[in-house]
Amino acid sequence: MAQYIELSNLEESDSKFNDDQIRLVLLRLGQISDEEYNLRHENFITPNSQFIISKIEVTTVDEALGILRNTLAEHNGDVNYPLEDYYFIERLIQSQTRQDSLERDEDEPHEEAEKELFIKPYLNIIDWSLQVRLEACMVAYHSPYPEIRALTDPFDDTSMPVDTLRVYIIGLFWTFVGSIINNFFIHRMPSINLGSHTIQLLLLPSGKLWERLVPMNYNIRILGRDYDLNPGPWNYKEMMLSSIIYGCSAGTPYAIYNIMVMKLDKFYGLKWVTLTYQIILTLSTQFLGFGFAGVMRKVCIYPVKSLWPTILPTIALNRALTQKDSKQSDLNGWKISQYSFFFVVFSASFLYNWLPSFFFKTLSTFNWITWFAPDSLLLANITGSNIGLGFNPLPSFDWNVLNAGACLTIPFYTYLNQYFGSLVAFFTILILYYTNNRWTGYLPINTNELFNNRGEIYKVHSILNDKNQFDKGKYQEIGPPYFSAANLVVYGAYFALYPFAILYQFLSEWSSVKSSFKNVGETLFDSFRFKSSNVYGKFINDPHCRMMSKYEEVPDWWFTAILVISTFLGILGVWLYPVETPIWGIFFTVAINFIFLIPLTAITSVTGFSFGLNVLVELIVGYAIPNSGLALITLKSYGTNIDHQAANYITDQKLAHYAKIPPRAIFKGQILSTLLSVVISLIIVNWQINNVEDLCEHHQKDKLSCPGANTYFYSSVQYGVIGPYKVFNGVYPILKYCFLIGVLLVPICLLFKQYGPKKITRIFNPTVIIGGFLFYAPYNLSYYTGGLYLSYYFMYHLKTNYTAWWEKYNYVLTSALSAGVAFSALVIFMVKNEGIKLDWWGNSLSNMGIEGDNGGLNWLQPTNAPEGYFGLRKDQYP
Repeated sequence: MAQYIELSNLEESDSKFNDDQIRLVLLRLGQISDEEYNLRHENFITPNSQFIISKIEVTTVDEALGILRNTLAEHNGDVNYPLEDYYFIERLIQSQTRQDSLERDEDEPHEEAEKELFIKPYLNIIDWSLQVRLEACMVAYHSPYPEIRALTDPFDDTSMPVDTLRVYIIGLFWTFVGSIINNFFIHRMPSINLGSHTIQLLLLPSGKLWERLVPMNYNIRILGRDYDLNPGPWNYKEMMLSSIIYGCSAGTPYAIYNIMVMKLDKFYGLKWVTLTYQIILTLSTQFLGFGFAGVMRKVCIYPVKSLWPTILPTIALNRALTQKDSKQSDLNGWKISQYSFFFVVFSASFLYNWLPSFFFKTLSTFNWITWFAPDSLLLANITGSNIGLGFNPLPSFDWNVLNAGACLTIPFYTYLNQYFGSLVAFFTILILYYTNNRWTGYLPINTNELFNNRGEIYKVHSILNDKNQFDKGKYQEIGPPYFSAANLVVYGAYFALYPFAILYQFLSEWSSVKSSFKNVGETLFDSFRFKSSNVYGKFINDPHCRMMSKYEEVPDWWFTAILVISTFLGILGVWLYPVETPIWGIFFTVAINFIFLIPLTAITSVTGFSFGLNVLVELIVGYAIPNSGLALITLKSYGTNIDHQAANYITDQKLAHYAKIPPRAIFKGQILSTLLSVVISLIIVNWQINNVEDLCEHHQKDKLSCPGANTYFYSSVQYGVIGPYKVFNGVYPILKYCFLIGVLLVPICLLFKQYGPKKITRIFNPTVIIGGFLFYAPYNLSYYTGGLYLSYYFMYHLKTNYTAWWEKYNYVLTSALSAGVAFSALVIFMVKNEGIKLDWWGNSLSNMGIEGDNGGLNWLQPTNAPEGYFGLRKDQYP
């Protein structure tokens, strides 16, 4: 096969193809539309298309057929690989005996081929030799996936400046600003967040301003290395690296919830929680995930199937802002550049969001079905958006609601599987509720709050003594907490999902899972010997890995060293401080994350669906270390955050992989960003604890009511102080059998996947279906139904029938819509803080009757239960 060539080697040359053949290539690559098929092709040849044409010219038919056979084997059953492309490659291989490359496929009617010529001629065998080589070169030199081809280049300009001083200064400056905003407002309800889409709009003018104001050809020396203060125009690689530096750590470290719950008097009020302990805990939990991400590169970064669809809008936004279209092709009547398209949609989204967020809030929660009978509990339970299950065919006109499930990001079939699971959960919840199973009829149907046996919010302090420790006597008076029907289903789904996900992934993808563990084992073994393993190894045939191999990789032992040091800090924290946590607990959380990380990241990287280990860790720790809330939140911070941070760092590395950013630049940026965010988060949380009046109270004047910290504390009491044994053995014994249900579902789903109808089994993903059960308590179907329509239209219909348009505009569209909402939300927040309000029926219509919490939310009244309370009798409390 011909060797990969540098961008600098791309030169104009006499093509071996005639005009019709070049037009066919350009149409297949999405460079021209059907309407432009007969125009002069010279107007539409881009560096990307010229590169592919040059590779077709030097690729033989035999080489191409070998590539296509491997493609069919590798992507058999791959739901992300376009089915029409797969079938077309099959037909190309079946027709390999033809001799005349321009002869039509005799198996196809000539009229049919003529009919589809200007629709999708590349799905008809028009020029066999050319099309065989074209399909092979797209796979071998770019990507088998249209979404990746749309957002990346098949070549890399290695001379482009990227690891520059201004990248770190600009990236860390906005990390500093973003960390302050995000950490301060994380405890607000609702929170205010400076997200990655928003920050890219700030990074662009920052880079351009630096480019214009800082003198060129001026170097400074730092730590023995010369840095050019202004290496030229602010480019897309610098923009992406600074975005990654920000996105890596601008959020709030998970351990901040530990500090808030441990120090604040409203919660545990512990005085020994020193700054030293906080630093140890936060650094350990943040960097353990970083160490895991490094050793997972061969599992979920290098493989071509690891798309990570959730990161694609970030790449699209980056390209739209930094790479203006040089030639405007007419795509189904659209000639607007991505750059202009972004700002048009962004402006429209910014202005429109004032309607559902300020002027006409009913458009956001459009629970129109409940308006027919506002006081009907049955109607509200089934169709309500605020307190019900949200069964509403037209639930919202608010992008923030419509995009709750990332409808223009994750693949359509992932969204469809999730939604199917949520429908099954919908009927399951209704059956539980209206049969009053485990007393759910006495409670609101869809909430994540806990209740006592009189239907009141469970006050956890009522079962604690003065030292915030479990008081058995008080507990015998109050009794255990009770779940709503939706919350009960969510917990059951979690318990079934954990064993199902890992077993199903192991059995259905055993070869890849075995290879993944082997790769991780080799990486760890080589790193402990301070030996650099073959970084890309078998992945070197992937064009993106081939391009990245030109850059110096980060040695495996660097990541392993971080993993060891972080583990040591965790051991130090539980050894030196009274957190009631044994040292083995640290090794346990590290081990359970290691076991689950491979299947979880494999699932997320392909489908975009993810879930955490928080419930599983809470359950296990609650059984292993009973009656200890401190032990539970300590190990929960490790058990939850390791995988979360690992996924965060992995997605950053995949972004760098697609953008061709040197791995060592990413490593430095992530390290510096994480350290900076830890420092800022600790300063802010301690300042808030010491200075903010009524912090974490419902009536706090700045709305700093701490919904996350309150949930964190309540779960520590429920699973730690009371313990899961009392909750699940005595109150909800069915929950422990959900683990068994998850195991038993595995062979059933495997058999269906193997022998069921191919059209269904190809898109069937039972792990994601079970994940759809998690949509509830407090969310509901109204947050996902509208997204289903958009997902079908954009991620299936347009992607299939208008591929070129979809490749150019889809991810720019979702980025622009989200960025417009983010900016307008910040402005609206400031307006509301000035006391400006709009009180009219358009802002109150969705809160009529029961949906506005006006009236009884319970189907059965607790006062009518035997002896005036429901649930277990007092002599039955576990």
